[in-house]
Amino acid sequence: MIQEFKLLKQLCEVHAPSGREVAMKDFLLRYIAKESKKWKVKPEVYHGEEFQDCIVLKFGKPRTAIFAHMDSIGFTVRYFNQLLPIGSPDADAGTVLVGEDSLGAIECVLEFDKDNHAFYSFGRQIDRGTELTYKVNFRDSKMYIQSAYLDDRLGIYNALKVAETLKDGVIVFTCWEEHGGGSVPYLAKFIYEQWQVRQALISDITWVSDGVEPGKGVAISMRDRNIPRRSFVDRIIAIARKRQVDFQLEVEGMGSSDGRELQVSPYPFDWCFVGAPESGPHTPDERVHKHDIRTMIELYQWLMKDL
Repeated sequence: MIQEFKLLKQLCEVHAPSGREVAMKDFLLRYIAKESKKWKVKPEVYHGEEFQDCIVLKFGKPRTAIFAHMDSIGFTVRYFNQLLPIGSPDADAGTVLVGEDSLGAIECVLEFDKDNHAFYSFGRQIDRGTELTYKVNFRDSKMYIQSAYLDDRLGIYNALKVAETLKDGVIVFTCWEEHGGGSVPYLAKFIYEQWQVRQALISDITWVSDGVEPGKGVAISMRDRNIPRRSFVDRIIAIARKRQVDFQLEVEGMGSSDGRELQVSPYPFDWCFVGAPESGPHTPDERVHKHDIRTMIELYQWLMKDL
């Protein structure tokens, strides 16, 4: 295991599907308490019941916020052996799913019936309401990282790496993004009313496509299903060019992120999705090129200084 991505592996292994982000919240709070002593600026940490399972880190005099979601896709156990999707998982029959219920640890197999309904194969009934996620097989090769849940553990990893040298800014760890959102409105309200922050970068993972290739640099999304304000996106592109960071421009008509909730909020947020592209989205084998991870971190470091 290469030391550079040890933290990313740890993040991928945290069981935190939408609605059960508490394990990721606890992991991050422990990590921040330990590591922030070495950071350039020690942030103010906001969490608690009024934030549900979300976390806000405030550094110096912030102008821009980084949003990274803590949750992943997965499945909820229904009745008998039935499974309901959390978000939009994309896995084949035979995929190993893990979780825990009142009787202990679970490692079962995903199956589908003739009507393509999902169910599990296991030696006993699993408690209804139990959340199941992919069993993580983290692979670190010369050029690629491959694992379940790089979306969005890589977004969190990016935010934590930027935090090491961040002087002024806000980092927001959100919930429920994969299953309809819901936490961003009150978090946007908090950071806008507290510090008048109204610029946001969405630290998330996008897709390899016919116009966005692995190994060509971080993707700056000019639009997805939603359209951010062009003047803000143009500022980001100008900074990437000035700082000579490898990047690609993404133009899509589908897909969404925490940026959508900022755009429909009653606060005047400018936002842009900036993230590494992955192949195999929402499968157990998501894959991201290491050059794209490194350029993502580098560009975020410049953006938090220059915006």
